[in-house]
Amino acid sequence: MSYLEYTVKSVPAGYRKVLYLNWPIVVLLTAVAGVGFLMLYSVAGGSLTPWAEPQMKRFALGLAVMFAVAMVPIWFWRNMAAVAYGISVLLLVYVEFFGAVGMGAQRWIDLGFMRLQPSELTKIALVVFLAAYYDWLPVNKTSRLFWVLVPVFFILLPTVLVLKQPDLGTALLLIIAGGLMMFIAGVHWAYFAVVIAAGGGLVYAVFTSRGTDWQLLKDYQFKRIDTFLDPSSDPLGAGYHITQAKIAMGSGGWTGRGFMQGTQSRLNFLPEKHTDFIFNTLAEEFGFVGGVSLLILYLLILVFCIASAMQNRDRFSSLMILGVGLTFFLFFAVNMSMVMGLAPVVGVPLPLVSYGGSAMLVLMLGFGLVQSAHIHRPR
Repeated sequence: MSYLEYTVKSVPAGYRKVLYLNWPIVVLLTAVAGVGFLMLYSVAGGSLTPWAEPQMKRFALGLAVMFAVAMVPIWFWRNMAAVAYGISVLLLVYVEFFGAVGMGAQRWIDLGFMRLQPSELTKIALVVFLAAYYDWLPVNKTSRLFWVLVPVFFILLPTVLVLKQPDLGTALLLIIAGGLMMFIAGVHWAYFAVVIAAGGGLVYAVFTSRGTDWQLLKDYQFKRIDTFLDPSSDPLGAGYHITQAKIAMGSGGWTGRGFMQGTQSRLNFLPEKHTDFIFNTLAEEFGFVGGVSLLILYLLILVFCIASAMQNRDRFSSLMILGVGLTFFLFFAVNMSMVMGLAPVVGVPLPLVSYGGSAMLVLMLGFGLVQSAHIHRPR
């Protein structure tokens, strides 16, 4: 027995779980959140209010949630997967009828002290539920048609409810995350080929439907597509957001203008500078080096998730860890693509950096599940 193993085993069982935590992930999450605090302080003109201080409190609460979830055995969370999924769907139905309205969308439940966005909870609940489903399903049935259609139904149900809010960005994330879960679970590639072909047909139908009685997207969503394809066509209207975002990124150069020296954010040219477009503020103030540094932190978190999943011999745990890691990847990949003009603007926040409560707390809950699987893995 090595000295390290002896030291760990000499610690009382109640405290040993803390030593088994995946501490690199904890450190990396804290580092990314620290970047967020710094940028929220900057966009507020050098003040902790109104964004940085609440964000710090939320992250502290998120850490507490992550540690609490991590201490609970992973089998408990597996048994609760269907319950969590059911609750998330019921909350989406509740929002449809009684949800709070903001910025033209009905997406929130007003709890008084904060606004809860159930669609954020659904992202994690869906991943956990699909991991439990494929853990229960015998491997030889994974690609049989009936057993493929079952998870498709469970993916589409919350997706349709989220689309009605309307929230196209989150709906797309649910579909992509669900599809990735099916893929890593071993569903045959031919099903995905059919879906991709159908997706191409749907895109054609969407553009064909424009201006007709059966229009598939709302006018503002078509406007976002137009803006994505040609922002310069309306630089002071629909293209304003992405035009200013590109100016902010380009003006940062290699090393940036300096902390709190970004003109686009300080002079309020950059819209939603504390939420969706906060990455542009970072790029303007810290340049290419700052943007790439944040991207490296994100990728390291993903790498440690993949490594933890590969080390885990429990099928549910491995699938769930990969699912949470890939959902996290979709968050930052879509946001960065969006604010750089590589994808339409769909309102996806930059994880742990953008200002917001629901997204941060649910993400920390997801990483708590990752930690639980890591701590309680077969040894």
